[in-house]
Amino acid sequence: MDPNLSKAIIDFFMGIPLFSRMNAEEVKLVAKHMNVIELQQDEVLFQEADRGNFMCFIAHGTLDVIKQPIAADQEIVITTLRKGQSIGEMSVIENLPRSATIKARDNAKLFILSQAAFDLLLTRHANIGIKLLKGVAILLSNNLRKTSSRLADYMLPIS
Repeated sequence: MDPNLSKAIIDFFMGIPLFSRMNAEEVKLVAKHMNVIELQQDEVLFQEADRGNFMCFIAHGTLDVIKQPIAADQEIVITTLRKGQSIGEMSVIENLPRSATIKARDNAKLFILSQAAFDLLLTRHANIGIKLLKGVAILLSNNLRKTSSRLADYMLPIS
């Protein structure tokens, strides 16, 4: 990413809850470790079961999160992500296969934070790394709560 980050880019990150515990200088340091990728409509960012080693922040566009059920021939869009949301957080914490496919619903621009850059921030800038880890933990916790709530709507009571 360009070392002369614009105020608009810093403001974008400051508006993302994961960065809410950071000041502008800390966000700028994290953003310097990111790359930018652009996706065209219907382009796949990654497939379910691919090895993951980066997370993304959506700067522009819309992404569908898709699952392929074992017993079905069709893909199911489980959620749609928009500007300011992130995807792939689990892959910077653990090196396991992706849990879903991500496909651009329309043209999209993403900021990418690799697992290597995340680890570097944790090592060289522990204070910022702790804030990042806490932000990721809160995000994953919120996602788990939403998923549990949705699952409960479909479950039969245990007798």
